[in-house]
Amino acid sequence: MRLVDIKKDWKKNKVIYFLALPTVIYFIIWHYIPMAGVVLAFEDYSPRGGVTGSEWIGIANFINFFSTYYFGRLMRNTIILSVFSMVINFPAPIILALLLNEMENRYFKKVVQTISYMPYFVSTVVICGIIVDFFSYDGALTDILVNMGVVERRDLMVYKPMFRPIFVFSGTWQGVGYGSIIYLAALSGVDQELYEAAKIDGAGRWKQTIHITLPGIKPTIIIMLILQIGSLLNVAMEKVLLLYKPQTYEVADVIMTFVYRRGLLENDYGYSTAVQIFNSVINLLLLMTANAISRKYSETSLF
Repeated sequence: MRLVDIKKDWKKNKVIYFLALPTVIYFIIWHYIPMAGVVLAFEDYSPRGGVTGSEWIGIANFINFFSTYYFGRLMRNTIILSVFSMVINFPAPIILALLLNEMENRYFKKVVQTISYMPYFVSTVVICGIIVDFFSYDGALTDILVNMGVVERRDLMVYKPMFRPIFVFSGTWQGVGYGSIIYLAALSGVDQELYEAAKIDGAGRWKQTIHITLPGIKPTIIIMLILQIGSLLNVAMEKVLLLYKPQTYEVADVIMTFVYRRGLLENDYGYSTAVQIFNSVINLLLLMTANAISRKYSETSLF
């Protein structure tokens, strides 16, 4: 672009550039400048030596992580929790949005929306406190499961087989309402004349959903799926950290909680940085792969 064109664009969109400036500054300070810290992954970092004075050890931190006992357990737990959460929690907001879209009683629809949105705006600490209380030895949900014959009476938060179902389905309860907002917005953009034509042709609601509604929001679904695949290994660390206990480490410990323990509790900054870089690289590869597949087999992609 020529300098003259840049000046014309600046004069024309000066207000927009000023509005975007705080966001640009935020990302530069908090997302780009900290990227210089990746060098810690290749050092035996010590606070005394600092970034420039610590011993350079190359990829030793990565090798140590790949060869440790924890690597297999962390990858297994992270993948299982992520995949289960995606399989159950990704379609849940879509289903809720479709159901809300079919409601004709506007008052009842707003009540359902409000109730479903509320858990998302409650602090994760409070949510986890509620979960721990409800699944304790004499908790309300523990009583229900015991009376149904599903489990024996015990503290379910330290019972390994129950941690993953509790984590996944509590995530459904917490995020299904808020997650449906974007799909409701997409549904509002579907051409209503298509529904009128389908009714004339004798199509019921189910066929209208299959042949009009879902194709109408398909691009939104694909974009959201690509984004979720791109963060597949970023399990909700805060939630796992608040829910897991030493008795459930074997099924609950994930990459992000391991990074937290090694970095902040054990002060092994170089090692934890290496683990985090590995996690980020895998997420990037998943994002690129999902986007490439979507671009090849559909008309929708991120880039």
